[in-house]
Amino acid sequence: MIIEALDPMDRLLAERACERLIVEFVHRLDLGHPGDVADLFTDVGFWEWAEGGRRIQGRDALRSYFAGRPPDRLSRRICTNILVTVTSKATATATTYFTTYRVDGYAGVFVPPRAPTQVGHYEDSFLKVEGRWLLSSRSLYLAFAGPTERLEATADE
Repeated sequence: MIIEALDPMDRLLAERACERLIVEFVHRLDLGHPGDVADLFTDVGFWEWAEGGRRIQGRDALRSYFAGRPPDRLSRRICTNILVTVTSKATATATTYFTTYRVDGYAGVFVPPRAPTQVGHYEDSFLKVEGRWLLSSRSLYLAFAGPTERLEATADE
């Protein structure tokens, strides 16, 4: 990989902008409006699972996919070990470890702790478009995964 020489401040600002995108992605999925994740991608950006050949490409398709999450899903993602590599004034890559806690059937009440549903890492590519950093691709790699648990309805519901 050829890395273009950049001013240290420009490199730092680019790294921070890409880190912010990584955090904003999971924030929107867990606490915001999941379909809005699409706004963090370029027009032709894509999300893919490395195993299984699943790929969602383009903002409209991404918006539809992420907005289609079950309405009773509760999820929290923890991202760590974020390593951004700025490759030019307008491109960067990153690797981020993640852990996902997720249940369906959430009714707005406290849920006792669960084991993670997924543990893995993301490999991202970024592109600076009209002064704004965006994801051009996000690939998901799972090391550990299991089904999403469905909570049982209680008599109070």
